[in-house]
Amino acid sequence: MSDVPSGEMRRSLTLTGITVNAMALIAPGAFLWTTFQIQASQKGGTTATDMWTGLLFALVLALLTAYSYSELARIYPDAGAGSSYYFAEAALLDREGPKMRAFARTAKLTVGWISHLYYWLYPSIMVGFMGILFGYLYSAIFHHTLTYIPQAIGCVSLALVCGYIAFRGISGSTMTAIIINVVQITCLVAVSFLFIAYRLGHGHEIYAFANAGKVVIPHSFIHIIYQSTIAILLLVGFESVTALGSEALRPEKDIKKGVLLSLIIQGGICYLFEYFAANFVTSTTTTANAAITLPPGTNPLGGFSSAALDPAPIGTVVKNVAATTLHAGTAVSLIVAATVLIALLGTTLACLNTGVRVTYAMAKDKEMPGLLSLLHGRFATPHGGILVLTLISAAIGVYCATPYNVDNITQITLASNTGTFLVYGMTCIVAVVAFAERHDKHLLKHMVIPGLGALMNLAELCGVVYLAITAGGATSKDTYKALGLVALWIVLGVVWVAVNPNKHDARKVHEDRTVRAPKAPTPV
Repeated sequence: MSDVPSGEMRRSLTLTGITVNAMALIAPGAFLWTTFQIQASQKGGTTATDMWTGLLFALVLALLTAYSYSELARIYPDAGAGSSYYFAEAALLDREGPKMRAFARTAKLTVGWISHLYYWLYPSIMVGFMGILFGYLYSAIFHHTLTYIPQAIGCVSLALVCGYIAFRGISGSTMTAIIINVVQITCLVAVSFLFIAYRLGHGHEIYAFANAGKVVIPHSFIHIIYQSTIAILLLVGFESVTALGSEALRPEKDIKKGVLLSLIIQGGICYLFEYFAANFVTSTTTTANAAITLPPGTNPLGGFSSAALDPAPIGTVVKNVAATTLHAGTAVSLIVAATVLIALLGTTLACLNTGVRVTYAMAKDKEMPGLLSLLHGRFATPHGGILVLTLISAAIGVYCATPYNVDNITQITLASNTGTFLVYGMTCIVAVVAFAERHDKHLLKHMVIPGLGALMNLAELCGVVYLAITAGGATSKDTYKALGLVALWIVLGVVWVAVNPNKHDARKVHEDRTVRAPKAPTPV
């Protein structure tokens, strides 16, 4: 491996590499296993019947946002590792009016800081999911439940593995992502067909949905919003490749294509199909778990209530279905769980790669501690940021997974998703600003689409707040705690900007960029 010039990342990613890195983060199948319980348990399970439609709503939101990201990546191919952080500054510096340009640094700091709420919590959630799944595999194989310390060791060990692969460089991460995508898509598509075949052959059971049409028909708009606040976790990551611009061979062309391709393949095809199959097969029989006893008076809801209490409901369904149709329930569920664990490892790896690169861009601008701007001499990776994020991910992952409590992981998930809505919404607005004075502005592409994206992200934010106010019980408490974490992070951001020891250097970096910034093309 040849060295690269000091302070520069190595350009090695083709369109395939860009796309599969984003696909690894979206990870079809992994989240079907890991988030099904959270989705089934929202507000006592009564919103679970809009699980598929909530996913569809989140997919539309993601597509609108993805188009905004792709257009910004097209006109700002030099964004490098900065992604939306860079876009926010560049869009305002390109404006003719001095008033707009004066807000450029504030805009980039706001987007950059909130991005960390998303990018730095997301890998922590993945580590938590890996720890939970590790515990499931262990108990299924050895018929013994892990105690606190072994479960925590499992979380930390898996986080360190991901951190080491990220440290070795993006090329190794890309090859890992290709293998993981092939394995998980093949496995989960096969399982989805198995679910559908079971339902068609066992029509006498009490299912959550009377027929296939009921799965895809909306039942309540507010329930769709509820479900989409969790479902967005399945889809975030399509924008991650915009942070790989400094390592792409053709960023001006391939970044835009990679953003859209990854989302269409993973979300538009794989997840909609898998979630249809999982909801279609959900029944009081397929979700039955001898280790779970429903509280007295609980409405079974066709199996969703059992799924809400099961830390691995899809594992239970796979085991029950495979036991009936293939007479190998435990073996099949373990194989599927193993592929999901591999997929989560790839997702965590993609999270680390994206998160540290946005941080690296901010640290280079002196807006973050200098440790986070260090590049490894041989591997050309931001190893300082990788080390810090790996340790943080391990610590929060342990909180999410040990001892397992759906409330812990729900709190971190909602906090991360709130950061996601904020970043996505602000980036859609940035897209409108960026194209406002350009000669190639198109009303539909650059005003209507990002405008709708901003409104839908705002609707998701309002849904989270409404959920906190009206849900009651554990759901309400978890949401309040998540929003409290978001508020705390924002306050810390304001304090950091005020006390940053390098704030004078940061201002100089921004002022130099302001002087060099090109003006927007004159309309023709």
